[in-house]
Amino acid sequence: MTKVLVVDDTLFMRHAIKTMLADSSYEVVGEAINGREAIEKYRKLLPDVVTMDVTMPVMSGLDATKLIIDEFPDAKIIVISALGQQKMILQALSLGAKDFITKPFDQQRLMSTIVKVVGGEGLLC
Repeated sequence: MTKVLVVDDTLFMRHAIKTMLADSSYEVVGEAINGREAIEKYRKLLPDVVTMDVTMPVMSGLDATKLIIDEFPDAKIIVISALGQQKMILQALSLGAKDFITKPFDQQRLMSTIVKVVGGEGLLC
């Protein structure tokens, strides 16, 4: 199974992503509520892919993406942002994020992005 780390400061979004992945070949191995926690969990869990919210307290998703990629150059991070945050998306991609999703999104968009990023290791539903 493809291991996923879900990073978002809102419980609702973490739950929504976990629910979208529940009946698939993806296993949510951890959750983080800010960038600092994301780095700690990444080091511990070594997930195959990370869904990373951009705007979070303590440490942003942009800062966490940079630090994770610096330490783990092959990390596969999908940035999740609100509509209207194109500048942040471009910055995240320049820092090493592999792709992005804008909120709101559906299960199909999440699944197809993960499949693209992990190179087809996982399967759609």
